Amino acid sequence: MTAAPNAYEAIRQRSLERIDAEKLDPNHDVGRINGVVANAVDEYQALAHQGAHGRRALRDPAEMVRRVLRSITRFGALTDLFERPEIEEVFIEGDRVTYIDGDGRLQSLTTPTSEDENAQVVSRLLAATDRHLDTSSPIVQARVLDDSARLTAVIPPISDQLSATVRRYALRRENLSFLVEKGSLTPQAAGFLWAVMKANTSVLVSGPPGAGKTSMLSALLDSSPSNHCVRCVEEVRELHVPLSPNSSYYEARPPGLDGRGEVTLRSLVKLVLAMRPDRIVVGEVRAAEAFELTRASNAGCGFACTIHANSARDALNALVNAALMAGENVTEEVVRKVFSSTIDFVVHLDRDATTYEGQTMRRQTMEILAINPSLHDDFTTEPLFHREEIGRPLQWTGQMPNDALTRRINAALPAGFDVRAICDGTVTPL
Repeated sequence: MTAAPNAYEAIRQRSLERIDAEKLDPNHDVGRINGVVANAVDEYQALAHQGAHGRRALRDPAEMVRRVLRSITRFGALTDLFERPEIEEVFIEGDRVTYIDGDGRLQSLTTPTSEDENAQVVSRLLAATDRHLDTSSPIVQARVLDDSARLTAVIPPISDQLSATVRRYALRRENLSFLVEKGSLTPQAAGFLWAVMKANTSVLVSGPPGAGKTSMLSALLDSSPSNHCVRCVEEVRELHVPLSPNSSYYEARPPGLDGRGEVTLRSLVKLVLAMRPDRIVVGEVRAAEAFELTRASNAGCGFACTIHANSARDALNALVNAALMAGENVTEEVVRKVFSSTIDFVVHLDRDATTYEGQTMRRQTMEILAINPSLHDDFTTEPLFHREEIGRPLQWTGQMPNDALTRRINAALPAGFDVRAICDGTVTPL
């Protein structure tokens, strides 16, 4: 039997004390820190051989040096997870670490760790950003790991314990053809969305967390015409699709330690409205920024955004409710009327609720809904593509967008392409 976990924590804490006392930088003083850790291991071994405090000698002192050094200069037990590109998400809850592997299965980290060590991992992730996590700012979101992932972390008193998620951005280039390969779309549905993005349309992408909304939005952006001016705004940037030279990305910023300097998503939408965009993209609509999309609609801009919802119809209601959170002196009926006349399509996604051993999580498009002009203060919708349930085929309903919208899309397509021909599979643009 070995006392390695307790030995590890004792050596790690002793090393951290000395590193702090000597003001060593884990990013630049790795050699000196290695010496500090080696000395701490030697001291522990000497005390263990003397029988001090019931300590037991280490079986492999060199391995202990490596492990403690990895904790201090890298990311400890999570280092390997962050280096594996197939790992999609890592979840930290106190001293527990779980992750979603490349097949969408939830796995547990078998290497022992502690809440204190995991908190140190979060601190190291944030060290390269302008964000901070402490009792004055107990919630943080930031781009980490060289902008390859998004960190969301919460500490007490907001949570009972450290609670963090590291979500890796896909390193592949996501496009509609890729979603066809993954089974999310049929060639006909993908071709239809390709055609939709060629025109100045407004598209809402909805679904529960983890359904693939950001991947779908990335694929839609990839289909934007090269001459379109696209302005993308996000709370924390996740979209990395190459855009045309006259397009750009913007990221919100939380307030500084003095409470100043905040740049909200709503203010960014206002900003890009003045830049004559063909389409405004909001990575994820949550609150008052939705109201600014009503202004974008009135300005003649197309827009694309994602929103959490359980169905395509729910997504429309969720967008209205988010716009009302702005607190402007407008009624729900007015907001509904604006969106019902300006939103063209809703693309709704879903995923398997659970996965089993050997099963890959499926993320699929469930519905593509067209919004038709309405004489009422509500949404009139028409399902164009529909899937009964996960795993069943996504089928064209035979319906088309209203005549005016169909003509607008057809006018934006290259010669030889027509929306109906794309939907029935007569021509395939991808």
